[in-house]
Amino acid sequence: MGTGFVGPSHYGWVPQLVPQLYPGRHDNLPSEDGCISRLPLVTYWMPEPVYFDHAATTPVKPEVVEAMAPYFGPRFGNPSSVHRWGREARVALDEARERVAACMGANADELCFTSCGTEGDNLAILGVFRTVRARGRVAAVTTPIEHKAVLAAVHEVVREGGEERIVPVLNTGVIDEAAYHRSMDERVAVASVMWVNNEVGVIQPIKQLAEHAKAAGAVFHTDGVQAFAKVEVNARETPFDLLTISGHKLGAPKGIGALYIRRGTPLEPMMHGGSQDRGRRPGTENVAFAVGLAVAAELAMAEREAECTRLLNFREQIERELLARIPDAIIHGAGASRAPHITNISIPGLSSESLLMALDLRGIACSAGSACQSGSVSASHVLSAMGVSVDNANAALRFSTGILTDEAAVARLLEILPMLAKKARGQSAPSSMAHVGA
Repeated sequence: MGTGFVGPSHYGWVPQLVPQLYPGRHDNLPSEDGCISRLPLVTYWMPEPVYFDHAATTPVKPEVVEAMAPYFGPRFGNPSSVHRWGREARVALDEARERVAACMGANADELCFTSCGTEGDNLAILGVFRTVRARGRVAAVTTPIEHKAVLAAVHEVVREGGEERIVPVLNTGVIDEAAYHRSMDERVAVASVMWVNNEVGVIQPIKQLAEHAKAAGAVFHTDGVQAFAKVEVNARETPFDLLTISGHKLGAPKGIGALYIRRGTPLEPMMHGGSQDRGRRPGTENVAFAVGLAVAAELAMAEREAECTRLLNFREQIERELLARIPDAIIHGAGASRAPHITNISIPGLSSESLLMALDLRGIACSAGSACQSGSVSASHVLSAMGVSVDNANAALRFSTGILTDEAAVARLLEILPMLAKKARGQSAPSSMAHVGA
């Protein structure tokens, strides 16, 4: 029997939230190391849980919480106000902008705070398209393995009278560069290609893609939500015009992100009203969360080299040992360069939905793809575009590592997943896994 929640000891503030989330008995709740030692009776049976879904979201780092706290209290001012409270908030906001921009080799005036990656993607694609369509540039180029925020924005381009061009990817998940080159002409307004795929971790050749788009006179955007602090992201070295990041993927709260906008990039705002953020995103700025994003970004960059090495070792261990225990398992994107924190694995003949439930019952959290598609019963559009069969796509699990991953967590996964797969395959009806978790 294990606890209802685990995490590093510096997440000791979490038990304070439990009485609100789980009404009932809470005697002896906080333990000395800050973890939850006892939950209500409904959770007593749960094993020690481990978290393999960092690509979906990450816990807010204590340093981030500490840095944000004053802006929920005494430093509550509106940064547009001219009095001392407003000036104090303005200084904090401007410093946060400078700090986040510095983390990606950018100037402060090139950074626009957003609420999330989805907002950033939409502002980038639709903001460019609506600005340049009058010049005859009406096409948006992308790939079929993008986040749904990008694909939906490109579909909106079509609804507004433009054109979408979907460039295929190879079976490895890497874009077909020859097809990409053919897609570029004088009618292209914007090209958008995700730097690191959120489902399989495949890294795209962003530098070459950006250079070719710019040579054709198009604006180039990349969704860098999974790339930031996992690969080298530097606006001085890579000629992207627009880049999206999201705070909750790197230890900041949900509700804050940023869009890098290179100087001179044409961009129409999505909203209208105020002059905040140079008119690119009107509305009162979220000072507390901007400060939190700055701290999280700096921590992520300072830790990047060591953390990427650590996560790569975990990924290689997971893949190596799972293949040894389940020889017919499939590692998606294995033939391509991949970010260190994501692995996507299919176990043929099994159901990812049922495996997810069975793993969850044993305290292991992972996903079957993007968190933004949770609840979907259709096969992953990413795996389908890579040529993966429907059956194998429906058997895929994504494991993403991060701050809560340690050797014990990896060992537990390597113990439980092969056991569940063996048990499922030993049933009389291989396609049925209704009782795998029993």
